[in-house]
Amino acid sequence: MAGVRHTVNCGTSHWSICPIIDRLEVVTVVTMTIDDLDARLIGLLRAEPNLPVIEMARRLDVARGTVQARLGRLHDSGVIVGYGPDVDAAASGYAVLAFTTLEITQGSGDTIVAGLSEIPEVLEVFAVTGPGDLHLRIAARSNEHLHAVLERVLELPGIRRTETKLALHTALRRTVADLVVSDAARAAVAT
Repeated sequence: MAGVRHTVNCGTSHWSICPIIDRLEVVTVVTMTIDDLDARLIGLLRAEPNLPVIEMARRLDVARGTVQARLGRLHDSGVIVGYGPDVDAAASGYAVLAFTTLEITQGSGDTIVAGLSEIPEVLEVFAVTGPGDLHLRIAARSNEHLHAVLERVLELPGIRRTETKLALHTALRRTVADLVVSDAARAAVAT
């Protein structure tokens, strides 16, 4: 593709040992090339997610069919994973943001993640390197609510140790869409 500005490399097919669930698994991920038009389209969607396709095409100075084809390709390849609204946690009543690291017993990862998926305040779960095995992002209405959420987490079998840190404020907030648009802008300046 001409004018390649950014490549999203999500990895390759390889064997990996997952220390959390203690088994060998095959991981296959697709690599997607994002050019300047894709990046501008993503930026436009980020700024105005409800914009009609015909208006996107007008603003990007391309044909409507080009925008539709690009959106389809970006969606089908997994680069665009949703079109929902960004919701401010504090404005919606969840003013407390916490990050909890779990140390778990070997082989209990599947069970613990399944249990965490039943706790709606647990927004994300990451398998991590370094101290701890799982890193959680938790939203709560108050410190008391957070305490209740953590009590539910601690009820799950296989958790050996936890450590929780509270976010005092958000000093910087970016999305992957912001990164893609920024990379495209830097590449355009460099050429």
